[in-house]
Amino acid sequence: MTETRGDILIVDDERDIRELISDILEDEGFTTRLAGTSDEAVAQVKADIPALMILDIWLKDSAMDGIDILKMVKREHPEVPVVIISGHGNVEIAVAAIKQGAYDFIEKPFNIDQLMVVIGRAMETSRLRRENTALRRRDGAPSEMIGSSSAFKALKNNLEKVTKSNGRVLLSGPAGSGKELAARYIHANSDRASAPFVVVNSASIEADRMEEVLFGRESAERGIEPGLLDEANGGVIYFDEVADMPLGTQSKILRVLVDQRFQRVGGNDKASVDIRVISSSNKDLQAEIEAGSFREELFHRLNVVPITVPALSERREDIPQLAQHFLEMFNREQGLNLRELSEDAEAMLQAMGWPGNVRQLKNVIERVLILGDGTGPISSGELPGADHGAGEEGAADQAVTLPTALATLPLREAREAFEREYLLTQINRFGGNISRTANFVGMERSALHRKLKSLGVVTGNKAGARVAYVAEEPGDEQGEDVGA
Repeated sequence: MTETRGDILIVDDERDIRELISDILEDEGFTTRLAGTSDEAVAQVKADIPALMILDIWLKDSAMDGIDILKMVKREHPEVPVVIISGHGNVEIAVAAIKQGAYDFIEKPFNIDQLMVVIGRAMETSRLRRENTALRRRDGAPSEMIGSSSAFKALKNNLEKVTKSNGRVLLSGPAGSGKELAARYIHANSDRASAPFVVVNSASIEADRMEEVLFGRESAERGIEPGLLDEANGGVIYFDEVADMPLGTQSKILRVLVDQRFQRVGGNDKASVDIRVISSSNKDLQAEIEAGSFREELFHRLNVVPITVPALSERREDIPQLAQHFLEMFNREQGLNLRELSEDAEAMLQAMGWPGNVRQLKNVIERVLILGDGTGPISSGELPGADHGAGEEGAADQAVTLPTALATLPLREAREAFEREYLLTQINRFGGNISRTANFVGMERSALHRKLKSLGVVTGNKAGARVAYVAEEPGDEQGEDVGA
């Protein structure tokens, strides 16, 4: 269903009244629809959601009165403002209507100018609420994917396959690898791109408030308070780190996935919702199921299309491109100096361990820009973990500390261990490309191949990328050169 912003539904059992209101509103540039009974009103709402409703309390020959219709509309479409009118108005009815979510109450016979003021305010409040919600949903989060490595291309190819479907997607990968970015990419390139993208931070919401945050609350005193499912209606809801969701909530989410309906906390009626579900986890959900902390049926409902988001260590080729993206972003958004990476800084970034993945790389770039006072290329010495010697004779006199594991080995074994780790790092830095690795390390390709074989290093495809690793079994063969 589509929503027309200037469309007003008028519900009144008196034909003259509803037609009079319609004529006045149409003169003011609104479009109107009319209903004389509760059945007609419900049918009109189901056919097309109005921008605003003008609703009579008393409806002759109808199965529902105005309060019943008001409850139904605010339950299904809480964003629609409802103005109540009645010829039998009193304080009790007005209070009851406001508690159930009505925007305002006007008594018949009403003043036309008063009615127009109330309608104008209701439409403006509704518009501002929509804009504010849209700004909160957008929150500046990007949906641009950065990279050119084989692992990145495999990920993007998988994401593009699911953008136009409505299937549920479960993204797995380590913390900081970009699972939310992948979810936003799916949303931005889907048929729901103009609809909401709502994030549920499962780990940060207190367990005893999870259901209220998700489903909203309904009470006689405060009426209907929408939850995140209401906000996501028509769009995408993203369950970030879904394994951290309480077991009790998991069972209720399961019901939402089955029938697309839910019940608000404190309420008795069920509300319908049209959402696409994307979820993520950095945990092994099968292990969580075995431990009794995650429901197996929910896993199977969420895991319709599983997609793995690779760790940064599996896409080291992308590090210079990602770093450049962050350099430009911090210059644009924070006014920090726009600097470039030197070749030695690039090499060091690609060789570093990244347990925090892309998020850690972003933090490192921001730290370097904030602490650095230069405008020239960033050197490797400015990066975290770089040794800054303090000897009077300069870098040549700096002490070198051996890792404990190497210090305990005989020279020959220590040399082999160092060469193995060094070459593994370099090959993975260049995305498994043996030619580029040989050129960088200063060896002939044939000599490099012989060295790799003697060290037990092989190359092969893992997670869509060409990577080097130590052969686990005798007889593993060296993979083909990539880009040679």
